Amino acid sequence: MAVQDLYTAFLDLSRRARRANDVIELGFIAVNDTHLLAPYRQAALWFDDGGVRMLSGVLQPEANAPYVHWLKRVCRHLLDQQVGCREIQANDLPGEEADEWSEWLPAFALWFPLAAGQEAHSPGPGGLLLARDTPWQADEIALLTEWIDVWRHAWHAHFRPDPWSWRRWRDQTRAYFQPGDGQTWWQQRRIRWAAVVAIVLLLPVRLTVLAPGELVPSNPAMIRAPLDGVVGTFFVKPNESVKQGQALFDFDQAPLVARSEVATQSLATAEAEYRQFAQQALSDAKSKAQLAIVQGKIEERKAEANFLHGQLERSHVTAPQDGIALFDDPTEWIGKPVVTGERIMRIAAPDDVEIEAWLPVGDAIPLEPESAVSLYLNASPLFAVSAAVRYAAHDAVLRPDGSYAYRVRARLDGQTGHRVGLKGTAKLSGGWVPLFYWVLRRPLASLRQMVGL
Repeated sequence: MAVQDLYTAFLDLSRRARRANDVIELGFIAVNDTHLLAPYRQAALWFDDGGVRMLSGVLQPEANAPYVHWLKRVCRHLLDQQVGCREIQANDLPGEEADEWSEWLPAFALWFPLAAGQEAHSPGPGGLLLARDTPWQADEIALLTEWIDVWRHAWHAHFRPDPWSWRRWRDQTRAYFQPGDGQTWWQQRRIRWAAVVAIVLLLPVRLTVLAPGELVPSNPAMIRAPLDGVVGTFFVKPNESVKQGQALFDFDQAPLVARSEVATQSLATAEAEYRQFAQQALSDAKSKAQLAIVQGKIEERKAEANFLHGQLERSHVTAPQDGIALFDDPTEWIGKPVVTGERIMRIAAPDDVEIEAWLPVGDAIPLEPESAVSLYLNASPLFAVSAAVRYAAHDAVLRPDGSYAYRVRARLDGQTGHRVGLKGTAKLSGGWVPLFYWVLRRPLASLRQMVGL
């Protein structure tokens, strides 16, 4: 190409670089239009903080392509050499990169390093790699060097840093903490910041954990089945206020009444038999001897009748105290066989409320009596119910969800307008610990479980 044509192409490229709209257009000019100044087969634009940004003949480089990974290693090696513009061949690279050279690039390449800017928002260091099948000429290298210098100036003018760049953040942080000339060790920023971080990590904080919680009656009266039988009728509804002595429910009366009548009839028969033997005993010694046996039968029948009469009376269950009846849907109980001692409902006083929390085994921190507990109810998440630990169970129990947890009961600090049964999240506060322990407690516990130490 004539010298005048090269000069015209140089001016045209310089003008286009200055008038480029963004760095994408500038990158396209660098890898594709530089061909107007010197022929080449392949070109790559690489930066330390962005990787391979542009490839000749490609709209968007594939970040995971083997060629791109190989180019990253080559450009990193060339940048670390800290040399200016130079010709590159396969024997200038380390073993693995040199072995793959012929697979990816022509024999002769030209490397133009791009220095980083001095401003904080300037791009990091990088380079432009041009490759072709014939050796590079000195006049071509001189012209390309001037062109790359013009292009680099335009690139710095158009460059806008990404909102987040790990390398840029690392470099800025390193520069910020770099000690200045003549500074003593206690005047260095990194020492001061290290002292501040150490002080903050040693600040005492409350060791707190979260656990599912619920408002439960503190000392409810447990209403259990007084006998084996079938529940017949309920006289109260769930959450209904009841008075002492008020009927709650009863059992199916038919089998009890039948057995009671049979026992009463058996007693009457035994008494009639006794009277008959008593009359005969006046003249018959044998009948007199039978009186003791018949008397035993009477006592036996009487005890059985009294027991069944008592069962019949106990089949009518009444409230032992004033309060609220707590139980499930009564239709689930009617007709259901129950055994003696099976819990059917609870009677709780309206103001006899406390917090029950289930502390997971993994969050089992030491809890002393009177430790603070706050319950944030799902129905009222902005206001906490305050309480103090009454006791924490020693043994973990199996929960319905298959996990193990410790039962914690906490006494309310005052009255609450919330009803029994409301659920939420309880925050349990333990002792004071350093902040670093509070932050690292769960990660260290998880790591310990994984490594088995």
